[in-house]
Amino acid sequence: MAGKKICLGPLNKIPLGLGRGFLVDDQEIAVFRPRSGELHAVHNICPHKKGVLTEGIIDHCQVICPHHGHKFDLKTGQGSEAGEKIRIFCVWEEKGEIIIEV
Repeated sequence: MAGKKICLGPLNKIPLGLGRGFLVDDQEIAVFRPRSGELHAVHNICPHKKGVLTEGIIDHCQVICPHHGHKFDLKTGQGSEAGEKIRIFCVWEEKGEIIIEV
């Protein structure tokens, strides 16, 4: 079942190598734009210590939690520790705008 598509604004609001947080339908979502230029969207709160992931560091296609250093794969949501996983969302660029499906 397809979700609702929402425009989050211009792509240039997220510089290469950084991420930005959005509140979408009461969900805290992080959109990351690694230096590769790809877009990735994940739940913005770490399941372990509730760190805000957009405050972490992007390392290639991973985000490192600022509270405890655990890594999360931006493509799969899989954490570096067994059982840790964050939700991922479908996100893309369309006509210069960031579109997410929730």
